[in-house]
Amino acid sequence: MRILHTSDWHIGRTFHGVDLLADQSRVLDALAELVAAEGVDTVVLPGDVYDRSIPSADAIAVCNRGFEAIRAAGARIVATSGNHDSPTRLGAGASFAAAGGLYLRTTVADSDRPVLLSDEHGEVAFYGIPYLEPEICRGELGVPQARSHTEVLDAVLTRIHADIRNRPGTRTVLLAHAFVVGGAASGSERSISVGGVETVPLDMFTEPGFDYVALGHLHSPQTLADAVRYSGSPLPYSFGESSQHKRAWLVDLDAAGPARVRGHDLPLVRGLSRLSGKLEELLADPGLEPAEEHYVSVTLTDYARPVDAMRKLRERFPFAVHVEWDRPQGDPTLRYRERVRGRADTDIAHTFLTDVRGEPNTTETDWLNRAMAAAVRETEAVRDDIGGAPAADTELTA
Repeated sequence: MRILHTSDWHIGRTFHGVDLLADQSRVLDALAELVAAEGVDTVVLPGDVYDRSIPSADAIAVCNRGFEAIRAAGARIVATSGNHDSPTRLGAGASFAAAGGLYLRTTVADSDRPVLLSDEHGEVAFYGIPYLEPEICRGELGVPQARSHTEVLDAVLTRIHADIRNRPGTRTVLLAHAFVVGGAASGSERSISVGGVETVPLDMFTEPGFDYVALGHLHSPQTLADAVRYSGSPLPYSFGESSQHKRAWLVDLDAAGPARVRGHDLPLVRGLSRLSGKLEELLADPGLEPAEEHYVSVTLTDYARPVDAMRKLRERFPFAVHVEWDRPQGDPTLRYRERVRGRADTDIAHTFLTDVRGEPNTTETDWLNRAMAAAVRETEAVRDDIGGAPAADTELTA
């Protein structure tokens, strides 16, 4: 059986306020073309199908067209929900969709109920673990004391391994949406936890092993073990991913033995460029011609803040999406932005408490982590309720 591993489509995502649906539609067409060219039997999609729990009508239309194109190319699809998806909404009509070759696994109850697909060598069992929020699913899993992703994932895997023992000789593929230790984030992923308990150990997937483990959540293609991999997102979703080659994994399962895996680079729909310099120099530099077709992030180093910089930049770089002004003088250690860049919210809050009243104790730190987690959940709930998207990043920031 030939399997195509893709993940983290994030349909409906914007890039600094720019709608990416056209780009996403093009890359889904490329995946369907790959399915047809390589004779893929099954496409696995471990989570973050959509970018929001309440996707727009246009996002749903693009996603459905992608599913239809892949199915028409000859492959069945097994998909799970990620931390961006609404399990209820994505899983609506799952039994009906299965009749058409789209198998959705979005609930804890379905995690140990595999999708069974056959080839000339027999059955392959596809187990789909959706994103598991410990606070929500620990009761259903019978582990009320669980607080970390490792604990709830361990409970689900125990159920899955029990089912595998009842299927001797069956080849197994696991889909999971998780942050596995050893994986490297690329900056565009949303944290799936607050308090440092989001990661899970690699050996959960290798001892005992599956024939293949298709991971989702991290946006760069990565190999954690021969049979444990992230495919990454099919498009770059941050300028930190500008140097990545986006890809999907082609996995061949024979009658026995380890899976044979090879990567297939996906087409670059639109490149990313980060430019730095004085405004007039950037507008005149002939060496920057390739960037005119890229999404562009600009750091201006003019001595004085340029007026109407974004408008002027877009006259040459029509896909410019972000601009900031970096004053060329001054001590960087005194700039608050530089001091907090790249740090977690909890780390920043912890440092603030230490500066103003002394090192917080363990209980106070736990209260802080819980408050931050509640704030994240409330912010996401409000964002989904209002159905809005971030405004285009067109303002200069100091």
